[in-house]
Amino acid sequence: MSSRSTRAGGYALVETMVTIVVIAFGLLGVAGLVSRSFVTEAEATQRTRAALLLQDMVGRINANRAVVACYAITIDASTGTPYLGVGADVSGLVCGVGSATANTRAIQDLVEWSDLLAGASETAGGNVGAMVGARGCVTEDDAANRIYTVSVAWQGLTATKAPDATLNCAKDLYGDEKLRRVVSIPVRIATLN
Repeated sequence: MSSRSTRAGGYALVETMVTIVVIAFGLLGVAGLVSRSFVTEAEATQRTRAALLLQDMVGRINANRAVVACYAITIDASTGTPYLGVGADVSGLVCGVGSATANTRAIQDLVEWSDLLAGASETAGGNVGAMVGARGCVTEDDAANRIYTVSVAWQGLTATKAPDATLNCAKDLYGDEKLRRVVSIPVRIATLN
């Protein structure tokens, strides 16, 4: 009788150990899923912030359309500079188009947008930033038709596909190009009389 109960106790112990191993693998899978969901949520939050900053600049340009050329920054296609935002020097911005009031407003808009990209509005006991390494560019695509592209670039958390080659804003500033994220929007400014 005692050998039968010893065998039964041994099988019960093996079954318990197998159950613990299965549960441990299941919990590891859940932990990996939760970890991945945090990264995905952070990426989505950054993309939403970038879209808001993109629309902010489009609104500023539309409000001061008489001097739209003041907003354009000529970007070197090989280096992705200059840009506004993290690490940008906005002290030398000048504009010589239109009225002095409109020029001043355009420069002020660029400085404020640069500050927003750098995270000036995102504070918690200090500047915590909007997105990782956020930078913005406004480029003139077609001067005759007044077509511009507004772009916001930032560093993603995981490597994905590199942005399209035509999106040069902040190119090669995040190490691997597969970490650079860019959202952009073309803007056509109508000539109103």
